[in-house]
Amino acid sequence: MSSVTRAAAAPRAQSAAPVLVVDGIVKRFETPDGVMTAVDHISFDVAPGEFLAVIGPSGCGKSTLFNIIGGLLDGYEGRVAVSGETLKGPHASIGMVFQEESTFPWRTVTDNVAFPLEIAGLPKAQRVERARHFIDLVGLSGFENRYPAELSGGMRQRVAIARTLASEPKILLMDEPFGALDEQTRLLLGDKVLQIQDQLKQTCLLITHNITEAVQLADRVLVMTYRPGTVKRMVPIELPRPRSSEIVSSDAFGRYVAQIWGDLREEASRGMRDDEAHRGGGAP
Repeated sequence: MSSVTRAAAAPRAQSAAPVLVVDGIVKRFETPDGVMTAVDHISFDVAPGEFLAVIGPSGCGKSTLFNIIGGLLDGYEGRVAVSGETLKGPHASIGMVFQEESTFPWRTVTDNVAFPLEIAGLPKAQRVERARHFIDLVGLSGFENRYPAELSGGMRQRVAIARTLASEPKILLMDEPFGALDEQTRLLLGDKVLQIQDQLKQTCLLITHNITEAVQLADRVLVMTYRPGTVKRMVPIELPRPRSSEIVSSDAFGRYVAQIWGDLREEASRGMRDDEAHRGGGAP
């Protein structure tokens, strides 16, 4: 057993039937240079309550995979299933959080979080009560009547997470949700996500390019190859839970980061060589 896999505690058990199955996904796009394969035979399962992070170099197809799992992109080979049901588009069991600013500036925090409940036809009193519950869960009690312009970027992203959780999805699917934030804020929001996940026993799938974030949050990290994106390695993160950002200073944490960086460096270098070849050998 390598030094990386010797750690203080094992990740959550993987024995339960998977809640999410991604089976043999292939997605191709027409480009001016011909057909480009973005992702190539990607397969993995996610167990109930598991936190899986997907990481890879720029151009590896992470966002393509996110959009396929979220039901926003079709025309692919393979199968995505939630609790045995094959997905054929957006599904109520999957809640999505995006990197881009997604709060409604004209709505208060409460009204932002209650929006999907309003669309679902829930009576006002019920949706306000549920919205306030999730506002408290993400640590924004006291800000219920504020507007997004009065909040920091990290607070607005917590509003977006609360809004997604208010629909009580089986799976929380996040695409670079803290990508626009500074490193300190990312770490602290990571702590909040871990607290929420532990409290709700929420199944989470995170798309990220940030190694620290992946190791801090995940039970397993799926490392993707450069285009066409496929599974290079699945890394179990055997760090103790409950977990917080304090763990980033541990030796075990550093070994995981080093292992994953080794894989990413190899794939990113391959991507740079590919870019140079397409530019005729120019400097990167």
